[in-house]
Amino acid sequence: MSEHFFDQAVALQPDGDNAFRGAAHPAWANMVGPFGGITAASALNGVLSHPKLLGVPIALTVNYAAALGAGPYRLAAVPVRTNRSTQHWTLAMTQPGADGAEETVLTATAVTAVRRDTWSQNDQPMPAAPPPQEAERLTPFGVEWLERYDMRPVHGIVPSTWDGRGDHSLTQLWVRDEPGRPLDFLSLASLADVFYPRVWLRRATRVPAGTVSITTYFHADAALLARTGTGYLFGQAQAQAFRNGFFDQTAQLWNEGGELLATSHQIVYYKE
Repeated sequence: MSEHFFDQAVALQPDGDNAFRGAAHPAWANMVGPFGGITAASALNGVLSHPKLLGVPIALTVNYAAALGAGPYRLAAVPVRTNRSTQHWTLAMTQPGADGAEETVLTATAVTAVRRDTWSQNDQPMPAAPPPQEAERLTPFGVEWLERYDMRPVHGIVPSTWDGRGDHSLTQLWVRDEPGRPLDFLSLASLADVFYPRVWLRRATRVPAGTVSITTYFHADAALLARTGTGYLFGQAQAQAFRNGFFDQTAQLWNEGGELLATSHQIVYYKE
């Protein structure tokens, strides 16, 4: 087994046809259950580890039905339709409940595809920012999974005073795995969810909040991931609307060369 915390956390063992076994890892603990990004990456690993896999990920939607508990889980990963160049997947993660019966904690869908050389264009340029070496590293604030990343905020850092006077929801930062690890689709899926809840920034009020559903689109291919290597990614996230207990936020991730690697969109619940 790799010594890197990331690979330990997403590791799966086959458990019959279309199924795997894994376990939540304490190094990725969040306030309730593990960090959602690592859980999404674990689900995606079920697709990438499947013997019938076609192509590489282009889309992943993860719905968090409940917090993943400590200990083992079962992941079903089913290729429900395979076409000539695309493949469609359904996923479900379950754990034993209080009565011992399996309970669903996550559902997901994924699409993989055989990418072909075509005309390509990056229409979402990376915002201007100082290099990561000039940005101060974020000091983790009591949540274990933050230790797994080197985060260097450029704009929209976590409020230092929770006074209700927030006036925007935009965060920009440099981020990479800590310790360094070559970027792949699994770590990219996890990195798409590193942004703290936008409601904290917009309101400067730390209220309970958690992701309900996140969709990540992968614009990178294997060559682009290889060019990125262990370098920093520049991430940007911003909310669009807060209403009646839910808000959405969009995010983008570029490499240091300004190449767009992934975009995501999620819906998040919050309380007063």
